[in-house]
Amino acid sequence: MKKASKKTTITLAAVMLAAIIASAQNPPGPPKPGPEIEKLKYFLGNWKQSLEVKPGLMGPGGKGTETAHAEWLPGGFFVVIHSAADMGAMGKFTTIAFLGYNTEDKVYTYDEFASTGEHTVAKGTVEGDTWTWTSVSKEGGKTMNGRFIEKITSPNSYDLKFEGSMDGGATYTTFMDGKATKSGGAGAEKPPQH
Repeated sequence: MKKASKKTTITLAAVMLAAIIASAQNPPGPPKPGPEIEKLKYFLGNWKQSLEVKPGLMGPGGKGTETAHAEWLPGGFFVVIHSAADMGAMGKFTTIAFLGYNTEDKVYTYDEFASTGEHTVAKGTVEGDTWTWTSVSKEGGKTMNGRFIEKITSPNSYDLKFEGSMDGGATYTTFMDGKATKSGGAGAEKPPQH
């Protein structure tokens, strides 16, 4: 009896050791981006925006341009966007932004850092051909709800509009609108892997 029990224990230990060695040799691979990330590939490539800022909260208003280059961040979970804007009398500035998707909250994410010292955080949703990004910021000590809307008009263009509300979202005023056009190559269609 004791010999059989000892043999069983040794066999069980050998099986467990083999399982540990096998799992150490085949660690799980890196996480993969979900299907929601695929929708962000639309924004890849080189873009030029023609903008018109309305006089008001954002300054004296006027016309401006912005150029942007968007590409996958290694790993394929985020799109990184480098842009430079020339807003005429309102000045020039550069930004770096990251687009992604929050699987917990089921919303797209946007984080932008500007050479003017501003940090913009927005949450996005897409319905059909329209992306809507919402944000909350302080303007002159008052809370402003922002809404940035991108309506896709073709594989290489979209109309854009930035609206703000100072009354908690009951009434929105358009602060800026314009058009974005893709130029040159579209960039890598598939997210890069590790």
